[in-house]
Amino acid sequence: MSRHVSSISGRLSLRTPQRRSLEILHRVMEIAQPHKNRDLQAALSVIRSEFASVEDFERAFPSLCFALATGVGKTRLMGAFIAYLHLEHGIRHFFVLAPNLTIYNKLVADFTPNTPKYVFQGIAEFAVRVPQVVTADNYEHSELLLRTDPYDVSVFVFNIAKFNAKNDTARKARQFREYLGESFMQYLAGLDDLVLIMDEAHRYRADSSMKSIEELKPVLGLELTATPQVESGNKPTRFKNVIFDYPLAQAMHDGYVKEPAVATRANFNPASMSASALERLKLEDGIRVHESAKVDLDVYAQQNGVRKVKPFMLVIASDTEHANTLVKLIEDDQFFEGRYKGRVIQVHSGQKGAEKDENVERLLAVERADEPTEIVIHVNMLKEGRG
Repeated sequence: MSRHVSSISGRLSLRTPQRRSLEILHRVMEIAQPHKNRDLQAALSVIRSEFASVEDFERAFPSLCFALATGVGKTRLMGAFIAYLHLEHGIRHFFVLAPNLTIYNKLVADFTPNTPKYVFQGIAEFAVRVPQVVTADNYEHSELLLRTDPYDVSVFVFNIAKFNAKNDTARKARQFREYLGESFMQYLAGLDDLVLIMDEAHRYRADSSMKSIEELKPVLGLELTATPQVESGNKPTRFKNVIFDYPLAQAMHDGYVKEPAVATRANFNPASMSASALERLKLEDGIRVHESAKVDLDVYAQQNGVRKVKPFMLVIASDTEHANTLVKLIEDDQFFEGRYKGRVIQVHSGQKGAEKDENVERLLAVERADEPTEIVIHVNMLKEGRG
């Protein structure tokens, strides 16, 4: 086993599935040795010889999916991948793709030093020579792209909407730049060591996304998602390039994700109530459990002098209309005296633009004590797709 795999796993305190993912990447690099213009079928054949689950790359370059359950730590794994590929193989250029503006902003922060979740915290080599972060907001600064020192690492972080849509960022990326002698896109495609890392990889299977991604001509793609499938109507189609699968059930068994508790009523007959009355009762019971948890956590924090943990409640709606009805009910003045007005968000695939970005941003911050959200209602955005 590579000393860098062991060292990085220890420095970043990788969990078992994260370390296993890094070990798999190390083995892939040993047997396949990805490089520019590598024979795609030959690379697939050698990888399949040890990892039979990889049936096809499904892209015009070698691309492998690490399917890790939500909560296991995909962003930290990105940092581990980058540190390993640079320290072990000298790779200097990494393109990290975000599915939306909110996650783009989060990733930019996580790759920026001296932030709470800095992904390279503990990597001594990156403390001396800090990887530069090139984003959709600063990539036009020539000094960021003209560094030639072999020890310098560049991490390009882009939002897919800015990258493949017909907006100013996408157009500018394809315009000629005198200091490069080509466009930014041509510069990226010409790099002989570009590795593409796709966060929430199931978001990039549409034709337009696929075309833009393939323009980059990376030597290797690393896909991270908790949902390794695409849906057409009601029929899910599983990815054919999953090299490591760590589902929610296993994450719960190993203690990385909390197991759900069931609240019940003794001697209760639901048949005696209408559907709307039963739904309200279930919500009220859920709120009572939530409020009891808040009190218990508050008392524990005070008695032990530790940071208070903020709980939140997840409500599953049958469709978007049902979600809207639930929001109105929970925020009504007659529901727990209006205490939850302004404390509910709904997240579903029907939301677009600013509304969607705002709600996803609130969702990502839901555990912060200064974020007012206590109840999240979702229809089709948070599912794992498997158990």
